[in-house]
Amino acid sequence: MFPSDLEIAQAATIQHIKIIAAKIGITEDDLQYYGKNKAKLPLHLIDDEKVKKAKLILVSAINPTPAGEGKTTVSIGLNEGLNKIGKKAIVVLREPSLGPVFGIKGGAAGGGYSQVIPMEDINLHFTGDFAAIEKANNLLAALIDNNLQNKEGNLNIDPRTIKWKRVMDMNDRSLRQITIGLGGTSNGIPREDGFNITPASEVMAILCMSKNIDDLKNRLGNIFVGFTFDKKPIYARDLKAHGAMALLLKDAIQPNLVQTLEGNPAILHGGPFANIAQGTNTILATKMGLSLGDYVVTEAGFGADLGAEKFMNIKCGYAGLAPNAIVLVATIRALRHHGGAKKEEYNTASIDKVAKGFENLEKHIENCKKFGITPVVALNHFPTDTAEELEFVQSKCAALGVKAVVSDGFSKGGDGTTDLAQAVIAVIESGVNHFKPLYDWNKTVEEKINTIATEIYGAAGVEYSSKARTQLKTIKTLGYDALPVCMAKTQKSLSDKETVVGRPTGFTIHVREFEFAAGAGFIIPILGDMMRMPGLPAVPASEHMDIDNDGKISGLS
Repeated sequence: MFPSDLEIAQAATIQHIKIIAAKIGITEDDLQYYGKNKAKLPLHLIDDEKVKKAKLILVSAINPTPAGEGKTTVSIGLNEGLNKIGKKAIVVLREPSLGPVFGIKGGAAGGGYSQVIPMEDINLHFTGDFAAIEKANNLLAALIDNNLQNKEGNLNIDPRTIKWKRVMDMNDRSLRQITIGLGGTSNGIPREDGFNITPASEVMAILCMSKNIDDLKNRLGNIFVGFTFDKKPIYARDLKAHGAMALLLKDAIQPNLVQTLEGNPAILHGGPFANIAQGTNTILATKMGLSLGDYVVTEAGFGADLGAEKFMNIKCGYAGLAPNAIVLVATIRALRHHGGAKKEEYNTASIDKVAKGFENLEKHIENCKKFGITPVVALNHFPTDTAEELEFVQSKCAALGVKAVVSDGFSKGGDGTTDLAQAVIAVIESGVNHFKPLYDWNKTVEEKINTIATEIYGAAGVEYSSKARTQLKTIKTLGYDALPVCMAKTQKSLSDKETVVGRPTGFTIHVREFEFAAGAGFIIPILGDMMRMPGLPAVPASEHMDIDNDGKISGLS
């Protein structure tokens, strides 16, 4: 029986982090240790000249099934494969959120023999970055309510207009909409409030967009809070919150160094979700990897219609980066799903369902080409795949001018991904890729949304609720209409309805409302029924987790 991810991670021989650091030229003096197996990296290691010379490989995917299709596993496996063929490669990933860890999806440390370790630490509290983000977010929330309560320094904020929510890194649907300040005048001003999950916090987005401490403080100061009773906008800087918030993030701004199962360096930093935020690791972590290696493998959350689109239209714009290659992850299981297979049929071979489901992969291939990138397709291998199904997908991809390679990093580590690594290197060295963003930030908000909806999702058009149209006027009044757009949409479908799989056509995208992250630097249209605080499933993954007297953890995935 194949061992679990946790069993594989616990059986691994883990090297002291100073040995891993030495492989990429980092001295012990430059490490801020968090135990023997993980460390923070100082920002002075970033070298902009080296960043320009290194090659950036983005890993994304087709629209996933609820369990995910293995982007992180493929990213780590590809990194192992690149190192196997003699390339100096570093994988740069996001940090896991506790919401999915204890919910349904599991952690984000990879799987099988393509993992980053120490897996237990990474999937739990790690180096405390999420806690620091949560505290900085909630400090601002406390300062807002304190200002409402006290006469001294009162900014005359209208409580009905406050947009800032508290956060916690857990799935808890009961906190989406709450009332605070009850119980008398000593407990504050009663008002409606709510919680988002920590990865959806604008503080998380700001950390991922920041270039240094000064930029971090400036962005934190630009956080929009609400309006005064006389319609004046109020920002975090008006509450003098940004300095203390940055102080809480003084360590969190430094990228984290860990290792893969095969002893290769890995950098983890930041963790926004791609269905409700920008879904990529920090600019600082990506540039750190590009400064220390010749190739960086990084991953963007969920399907390419979300994470990859935001990576290229938002992150690359702010960071001045351009991907040299894109790897699109697909599984035969997911293609069966998009071809109409029910959950109990995911492991049942069906060339007809794979053929129908290929339409989803084909759309994502087309989308990558719109950015000037011809992708490589990684077929993340499962034991239930048949040779006929794999050959069908490879031939269909070849007809589109795309190489599709079976990736077996889950069961074989780097030995199972050398073919994928060679294919990615071949595409990079061919010179066929010339990255270009999809839209001009200076277009109107409606034009940018329409471009993403029609070009990337394949929609026929866009509809706005009356609430969204009113908020659009506010966005323009505040001067935010030249910001890029960060769509909040279900990851399960190209449309805004999670049950519509495959490649739908003729559908309409519905913009329910807007949020805007003035500090992070983007506008957030919320589509359909999308929520920024997830709920737990009927049987949470946490029910199967435990720890014994010797500190051995079980049930973590």
